[in-house]
Amino acid sequence: MLESAIPEHYRKERTCPVSTPPNYEPPFPSYCARFPAKMESLVLAIIGAQYASSSSNDGAGISTIKKFMTGAPDAVRPSFWEVAAVTDKKGAYNIAVLAYWPGADIQKKWAEGSGFQTWWDALDAEQEKHGWFVEVLSPSLERFETVFSNHSAPEGAANMQESISGEMEEHGYWGSMRDRLAAAQADKLVGGKRDIVDGEQKAEVGKTTAKRVRVSGKGNLCVIRSGQDWASTLPDERKLYLETMHPVLIQGMNFLRDNGREIGCYSMNLWDVVDTDTSKADKEKTFGLGFFDDIASLEFWSKSHQTHINIFGGFLMYAKKLDFQLSLKLFHEVFVLQPDQQFFEYVNCHEGTSMLNSLGF
Repeated sequence: MLESAIPEHYRKERTCPVSTPPNYEPPFPSYCARFPAKMESLVLAIIGAQYASSSSNDGAGISTIKKFMTGAPDAVRPSFWEVAAVTDKKGAYNIAVLAYWPGADIQKKWAEGSGFQTWWDALDAEQEKHGWFVEVLSPSLERFETVFSNHSAPEGAANMQESISGEMEEHGYWGSMRDRLAAAQADKLVGGKRDIVDGEQKAEVGKTTAKRVRVSGKGNLCVIRSGQDWASTLPDERKLYLETMHPVLIQGMNFLRDNGREIGCYSMNLWDVVDTDTSKADKEKTFGLGFFDDIASLEFWSKSHQTHINIFGGFLMYAKKLDFQLSLKLFHEVFVLQPDQQFFEYVNCHEGTSMLNSLGF
């Protein structure tokens, strides 16, 4: 029997109808994370360093950040963290820790107890030789949803799960992402397209750097982290993935990176998960990290734009060729955030960095 992605304790009478087709049977199995009922929120913090190019990365930036992860008191360390890197559309090399906590209170205790907050607040933009950034997403669980193709390989926030669901109903059709969000049962989650900035200098078109810029939260900002892991694929499947699926994925991510403004995407990058010790991109794992002004904008791209139609249609053909017996592992996390559930601050980063892009909308 198929399960609902929305846990029982979050279910309520709907005023916003689902998009599930009548008598729907998903074309392939998918699963979602089940978190403890007492867990009401979570935090994903993305803390990184930005260099003019990969050749200028001296390793010191990520080493500093990792020390705050490992040097904190055990009780407040992140439940899970990993390191990822990307060369962005400006040619800048970004390397970051992505860390998860089971709530904002414990994440704040980590920031204080590890010394991170003191260090961050004291950064002198004039003295730093490269950029730094902090992005903190703190959704209540009603505003967060997950999908996994494999029920035995937790990723990201699922490392804090109590269990994994059985096969779930709400996936594989247009609108299923919204249907998995508990908050969407009675809220259309309309985005707020505001342009607010606090800081020493506003990032403007034509300027290559800004000093310390804080981007204020936007109503119902939609963030997606969508991952691919082909490290354990069998030889025939690996060849099929790298020759058919991965190139199409790159095309879609590059469209959103370079032209996303036209459909409400503030920022998109396809990151490599890298070795925690060496920072080498040898894990055969990637994820797209995208920021949209509204979940409807993400839905529009997913349903209507040829780049995503190619990804989704290509995956269905890929899965059918393998009789839906996949060793490829896929997952995604979607956050729809209220303004006070977001924190974005950038020191010496170029104006095209992540949510700094939103200032030009």
